[in-house]
Amino acid sequence: MKHSSMSGLILWAISLLLTTFTIASSSSDGPFYDSTAYTECRAEPEKPLYNGGILKDKEPSVSGTDTLRSAGSRYTPAYILHNLTQNTIYCFSIWVKIEAGAASARVRARLRTDNATLNCVGSVSTKHGCWSFLKGGFLLDSPSQLSILFFETSSYDGKIQLGVASASLESFTQEQWKKSQDYFINTARKRAVTIHVARENGESVEGAVVRVEQISKDFPIGSAISKTILTNIPYQEWFVKRFDATVFENELKWYATEPDQGRLNYTFADQMMNFVRGNRIIARGHNIFWEDPRYTPAWVRNLTGDDLRSAVNRRIRSLMTRYRGEFVHWDVSNEMLHYDFYESRLGKNASYAFFEAAREIDPLATLFLNDFNVVETCSDERSTVDEYIARVRELQRYDGGGLRMDGVGLEGHFTTPNVALMRANLDKLARLELPIWLTEIDISSSLDHRTQANYLEQVLREGFSHPWVKGIMLWTALHPSGCYQMCLTDDKFQNLPAGDVVDKKLIEWTTGEVNAATDDHGSFSFLGFLGEYRVGIMYEGKTVNSSFSLSRDPQTKHVRLQI
Repeated sequence: MKHSSMSGLILWAISLLLTTFTIASSSSDGPFYDSTAYTECRAEPEKPLYNGGILKDKEPSVSGTDTLRSAGSRYTPAYILHNLTQNTIYCFSIWVKIEAGAASARVRARLRTDNATLNCVGSVSTKHGCWSFLKGGFLLDSPSQLSILFFETSSYDGKIQLGVASASLESFTQEQWKKSQDYFINTARKRAVTIHVARENGESVEGAVVRVEQISKDFPIGSAISKTILTNIPYQEWFVKRFDATVFENELKWYATEPDQGRLNYTFADQMMNFVRGNRIIARGHNIFWEDPRYTPAWVRNLTGDDLRSAVNRRIRSLMTRYRGEFVHWDVSNEMLHYDFYESRLGKNASYAFFEAAREIDPLATLFLNDFNVVETCSDERSTVDEYIARVRELQRYDGGGLRMDGVGLEGHFTTPNVALMRANLDKLARLELPIWLTEIDISSSLDHRTQANYLEQVLREGFSHPWVKGIMLWTALHPSGCYQMCLTDDKFQNLPAGDVVDKKLIEWTTGEVNAATDDHGSFSFLGFLGEYRVGIMYEGKTVNSSFSLSRDPQTKHVRLQI
C-alpha cells in the first residue's frame, strides 16, 4: 500500500472515530449520557434530562403507600415503574423542594423492587420554597415487574411535604454506557497529532520512517505504598514497572511522625521520599490533620486551648517545611465531613487556618479536602455530595476573604459500585470547577478476588472517563499480612485478578509505540493519549530525534520536524 493511501486511511479512521462519538447522542441505538448537573437552589426547576425518558409525561402516584408506611419511611409521592430489566443502568434525576414542615432537609431517593430495596439511589439537600436537583441512578441484579421509586427525608418530628418536578429516568444497556464512556475518554484524554517532515528547503519528505513513543502520561494512576517497600526489592521492581504516582499509606500521619510530644521521627517518610525521587514518581501528601480522634495522637487528644493550637501550628510547619516542594498534593483536612476533632476544640475557623498555613509554607502544592462515602454511596448523610460541595464553598467564602481551594479528594472505598450514582455525583462535584482525584480506591475484602476485579474495572472506567477526574490512586499498599482491603498481587508478586485489571488498563490507556511512514505530503497522523512523547524520524541514513507534549485541546497538534 502506498504511504499516501496509508495516511489517508489513518486520517479517515480518526475522523470516523470522532464523528461516531459526536453523533452518538442522536444515533438510533440508544441514548447518550447527559452530564448536566445543578448545585444551586433555584426558583424554578429546569427541564427534565432526556426529556423525561421513561417518566416522560408521567405524574407521581401515591399508589403503594400502605406498603411504604410499613417500613416506617416518611414517604412522598412515588413513581410506579414497570418491567425494569437486569444489568441495565438506570439514570434518575428530579427537582425537589420542601413545601411545608421544615426549613431544610436531606432527601434520599429509594427504590423498592419485587425482591429488594435499594436504600439510596440519589440524594439532595433541599430547602423550603426553592428547587434542588437530585441526580442518581441504579442497576438491578434481577428483573422487576413492579417497582416503586420514592423519597425519604432526614429525621424530623413533623411531617415534611415535598414537591417534585421534571422527573427523568433513562435506561442504558451496558454497551450504550460503554459508548458514552469511550466518547468522554476520546475527547477528554486524547488528542489528534500530525507529524510533518520536511527538508531544509521546506520540501515535504515522503517515506520518512516515524517512530513515536509516549514517555509520560497526563493522567496519573498510582498506588499507596508503606514502609514495607523499603526492604523488598521485588516489590520495588513490581511497583516501579507499573506506577508513576504514589501516596504514603500511614508514614506521614501525625501519630507516625510524632507518637510522643516533641519526639519527631521522619525516618521512614524520608526513606520513602528517597525511593520516590529515585524513581521519578510523583507523590501525594497524606495527611496533615485527621479529624477522626481515633487516629489523632493520644497526647494531642489531651490538649486544649492554646496548648492544642500551638501543637497544631508546630505540626504543620514541621511537616510542610521539611517536605516543601516534594509532594504535588496535600490532604490538609482528612475526613472533616465525618469528624470534627480540631474544629470542635479550636472553632470553625480551624480548618481555614490549616489551609492558609499550608498555602503559605508550600504555595506550589495542590491542597485537598479528602473524605469517604461521597461517591461510593448516598446513604451516609454526613458525606453526601451536597455536604461536600457546601463545605468547600463555606471555606471559600469564610470571613469574607475566601480561601483558594485546589482539589476534591474522594477516597472511594467501594463494596458494590453503583456506577450511575458515582457518575451523577461526579457530575455535581464538577460544578465546583476543581480537579477531582479518586484518592484511595479499593474494593471490599468481603468479596472474592474475581468480584473485586470486576468491580474495580467498573470504578476505574468511571473515573478515567469523567473529564473532571484528574488522577486515580489505589489503596493497595502491600504488607506481609496483606493489604487494607484489596491487594493487586500475592506475596510472590504474581498478579491477583485485580492486578490483572490494573495492568490491562495501564496498557489500554497509554499510547502504544507508533511506527509509520510519511505520506506524499510528508505527514503522518494519529490519536494519542495526553502526555509527553519522544519522536524519531529516519530518512536516507539520517536520524532526527525530538519531543512534544499533548495537552487537552480540541485542535490537532502539529509537530514539524526537519531532516
